[in-house]
Amino acid sequence: MCQSLVEKVARSRQLQAISHPEILILFENWLEELEEEVIRLFHGQELDPAHLAEAVGLSRSGVDFVLAKLRHEGRIAP
Repeated sequence: MCQSLVEKVARSRQLQAISHPEILILFENWLEELEEEVIRLFHGQELDPAHLAEAVGLSRSGVDFVLAKLRHEGRIAP
């Protein structure tokens, strides 16, 4: 697990090194909007991740990532 985290940090640093700051800002803004849309659709109810993925136009793994991130931040219930 620790090695996986180290690899993710290294990959993130690589992306930051080759990405323009403006692109990263656009991505962060898009992700914030996407998170708000997921929260609006989720609204504290049990929602099928496959249905949520279709509703927001993400893959299932993308929705799983967003839901995990929101749960980790305490923005939706576990």
